[in-house]
Amino acid sequence: MKIAKVETFQVDWGASAKGARSAFVRIETEDGQYGLGEASPMQGGLASLVIIANDMAPALIGKDALDHAVLLDTLFHKCIKLGPEGATTAALAALDIALWDLKGKLLGQPVYKLLGGAWRTALPCYASVGGNAWRTVDQVVEVVMRRVEKERPAAVKIRWDGDRTRQDVDIPGDIAKAKAVRKALGDQFVLGFDANNGYSVGGAMRVGRALEDLGYTWFEEPVQHYHVAAMGEVAQRLDITVSAGEQTYTLQGLKDLINAGVRMVQPDIVKMGGITGLMQCAAVAYAHGVELVPHQTQPSVGHLANIHVLSAIMHLSKPVELADNWERAGSLFKKNPSEPIDGRFELPTAPGLGMEFDEAEMKKRSIPISA
Repeated sequence: MKIAKVETFQVDWGASAKGARSAFVRIETEDGQYGLGEASPMQGGLASLVIIANDMAPALIGKDALDHAVLLDTLFHKCIKLGPEGATTAALAALDIALWDLKGKLLGQPVYKLLGGAWRTALPCYASVGGNAWRTVDQVVEVVMRRVEKERPAAVKIRWDGDRTRQDVDIPGDIAKAKAVRKALGDQFVLGFDANNGYSVGGAMRVGRALEDLGYTWFEEPVQHYHVAAMGEVAQRLDITVSAGEQTYTLQGLKDLINAGVRMVQPDIVKMGGITGLMQCAAVAYAHGVELVPHQTQPSVGHLANIHVLSAIMHLSKPVELADNWERAGSLFKKNPSEPIDGRFELPTAPGLGMEFDEAEMKKRSIPISA
């Protein structure tokens, strides 16, 4: 079970992904077994991959892969003065996911079995539709309806992805887009609205009240994520469920968000803690009586890790996120893991994460990252 190699690399998804690259790590044992993990792809995930290659990989060589909780807690504290939030926690998340994938293969079990078993083996998805700050009302409706027709999701979330240096840019226009989507999909369709940190507290209150009138189910990240008290204030003053946490990187940060008053938390498996971290988040959320609805936009390794965890959570209150450009995984995987079947994701039953990809294509698209 000794670790022999730790390799860091980006995957280039090609022209269809508009230059986007994913950040992967491969951990191999002395007998040739391996596991794959994924870090947050922000700025290509380069910072996380370099931290792994330079500061973490050397400490893993020769260690027992099944000691991975001890190994990763040691690395967390070794690198704690790097922040540790952000690039460091994403690096640890990638290693954790790879070690769980490896553990499943070594023991001949899918990850969800190692987590205690699955409450469900088919998980409904929601269409997460980004880029709406830059679209007209008609364009927003057009792209939403295209996604609904193609994916048959259980819900839709419209995301803004606007200029984070500006607040309250076009509140009447934002509300008009929310109204148009509601009209297009009907009164009973489940809808979420992701502001991507675009409002002041006052602006968030105005938009939130409109969303309540329109019957939206949740209002995501209305104010800047680093204003934890303000996020809590908005959550407590509105009736609509306010969610946050995709930019929360530690259990302590999640606790602070919940204590501020947020009642739906959205940590991301490739940003904090990996599979181990997300299971810890589930325990914290359960202990506080809040909803855990993870943020997750990566269509391959991160996606599979996410659905293994969510299958093992008893009170799963919302569908699983399916973000834009998920089709790119089809260029690498024999069976695209992020393609929904009748609006649902099927949980893989093969050992580890259950990935089925083209080894030759993986090698062709890989860009090694060294220390």
